[in-house]
Amino acid sequence: MRNLKDLSRKQQKELKKQAKYDEKMRKKKKRAKNREYAIVSYFFVFIFVAMIGYLVYYDAVKSEEFINSPYNTRQDTFADRVVRGTILSSDGEVLARTDVDGEGNETRVYPYSNIFAHAVGYADQGKSGLESEANFQLLSSHAFFLEQMKNQFQEQKNTGDTVVSTLDANLQVTAYNALGDRRGAVVVLQPSTGKILAMVSKPDFDPNTIGSDWEYLISDESNSSLLNRATQGQYPPGSTFKIVTALDYYREHKTLEGFSYLCQGTITRQEHTIQCYGGAVHGQQDLYSSFANSCNCAFAQMGLDLGGSSLDDTADSLLFNQKLPLTMNYKRSSFSLNNSSGDPLIMQTSIGQGNTLVSPMHMALITSAIANNGVLMKPYMIDQVQNYQGESVSRTEPEVYRRLLSTQEANLLNKLMQQVVTSGTASSLNGRGYSVAGKTGSAEYTDTGESHSWFVGFSNTENPDLAVSIIVESGGTGSEAAVPIAGAIFDAYYYS
Repeated sequence: MRNLKDLSRKQQKELKKQAKYDEKMRKKKKRAKNREYAIVSYFFVFIFVAMIGYLVYYDAVKSEEFINSPYNTRQDTFADRVVRGTILSSDGEVLARTDVDGEGNETRVYPYSNIFAHAVGYADQGKSGLESEANFQLLSSHAFFLEQMKNQFQEQKNTGDTVVSTLDANLQVTAYNALGDRRGAVVVLQPSTGKILAMVSKPDFDPNTIGSDWEYLISDESNSSLLNRATQGQYPPGSTFKIVTALDYYREHKTLEGFSYLCQGTITRQEHTIQCYGGAVHGQQDLYSSFANSCNCAFAQMGLDLGGSSLDDTADSLLFNQKLPLTMNYKRSSFSLNNSSGDPLIMQTSIGQGNTLVSPMHMALITSAIANNGVLMKPYMIDQVQNYQGESVSRTEPEVYRRLLSTQEANLLNKLMQQVVTSGTASSLNGRGYSVAGKTGSAEYTDTGESHSWFVGFSNTENPDLAVSIIVESGGTGSEAAVPIAGAIFDAYYYS
């Protein structure tokens, strides 16, 4: 090998350049190799940190939700060391308790028997209602820790926590008695918070005897007494749906003024005829009077002018065909209309017939949002949890679910619904010492014209206190059966 001195200056320069290049490439390859190691290391570090973060999140946020799931059968093992806690109404009435005899035998007792059957539920033969929703809390004990330790050493059970519900015993009893022996459902909400103040469904059952009655209840298809009609019932909304049609008209035209229709008692399109209830002829109608009088012909024409796609968009914004913010079992409401829908279906749908089905709870949510300036609060039935000595463990804070309407839209619907009471189909609620806004409905469910009776509305229209949704199966018009129930509930709230 030649000495570097024997090379020319040019060759020396090229050799040095090549050496620098080789060194640079060597370092580059080393860095690339190190970067690969670093990426793999960072990836595993990220996975480890993510797992730690999820475990912390699960323990702090999600663990109770999974433990309290009605599908988690491990909850039943808590009963081996905890006596199931008490359920109270918001006004302190005992709705469910556990009695323990001298031999340690436990009996779940429901002092109000059938009255809270679907709201409070049962804890035998599975669980339903609050007994299911609050199962984890009822089988947890926040008694003083020294007392818990003492009970463990003595192999005695601790006393489960007390669940204070949002249910108002006075309103629940009033709604139950007002519905009487008729089939149907009643929901009462507090619009500003989402508290469920009353929830009645009939036919009902006695949770005290659910064990002995179980075989009969699950086989009795004619009554479906275990079905909570308030959340799982599916009914045509009848004229209560005119709230949706009127809202769609406003969204399309930006005003309620300018609508005019001459009602002659019937309207026919494509050989399909719609008529106003009882053959009424309302004459010249604007939007306010047609809403107050529940003029089917005017709203059928309104629906034709708006079109199926527009109505579908508005129904969608009010949670039709969507998940509802409920923690209890429920069925989604259904709505089917689009640009290809024929005139007969559009006319039927515009007045709450056709293929539309809705639960009383869903109508209560829509009504509550209107009463609360367009904002729907998340409904709830557990107000707080206390230990058995009455010390607070946790409390539910009101939570906004979604804005369903603008403030202006809610105010306009409020005015429309007030006229139903002051000069329309729910005038029997007028002049009682408090203001009411509402909408009646007669939902036909047979070819012979038999109908369910609906009423949705709220009291104290300037600053609403109660929102109600009522259906009476086979009750006829809304003013016949549902409106008197609403009156009884409002009277009980303001005068009892």
